[in-house]
Amino acid sequence: MIQTVYLRQFLIMCLLLVVFSFTLYGQSSYQEFYIHSLKINNTGMLVLGSWAVGNIAVGAYGWIRNEGERKYFSQMNLFWNLINVTIAGFALHGNAGTDLTELSNNEMISKHLNTEKILLINSGLDIGYIGAGYLMRYFSGSSRNRADLLRGYGNSVMLQGAFLLVFDSVLYLVLRDHRISFTVDLQAGLASGALVTGIRFTF
Repeated sequence: MIQTVYLRQFLIMCLLLVVFSFTLYGQSSYQEFYIHSLKINNTGMLVLGSWAVGNIAVGAYGWIRNEGERKYFSQMNLFWNLINVTIAGFALHGNAGTDLTELSNNEMISKHLNTEKILLINSGLDIGYIGAGYLMRYFSGSSRNRADLLRGYGNSVMLQGAFLLVFDSVLYLVLRDHRISFTVDLQAGLASGALVTGIRFTF
């Protein structure tokens, strides 16, 4: 009788330990997921920042050295990428200050999904930028005084829009693939946990 009681207690403790371990596994998995998500985001911001710094440097040189259409092309590249480098800098700073211990599992998933949504919205805006650049080029043909400016700005906006479209689309796809892989792994882990906790012991 006593042995049976001890055996029951032992099995109950083992079962509780298994359940507890799966809870810790889930929390750890969410944190690992979001840490990797931040790394992907940071890599993207470094790419954007590098593109911006290069464009600012080349744009400043071209603005000084060139005339006409090329001057305005370089000028817009510089202006545009001052915004890009600011965005990249704020994003990297914000990610570096993220405290995972203050975030719940749902909050980590929510933040990741918000990043995906922003990238999708940005992709739509990027197409608009390309269209706006094309319109500038189109209207340059009917403008005597601002033909060079419109062509230069138009070419620049088309270039920057095309880069951002590729950048936002690729970053979105990478983050989306990361989320889907995590979801599949998490479901597999939860299914294994359910099998263990579903075992019944009878005496």
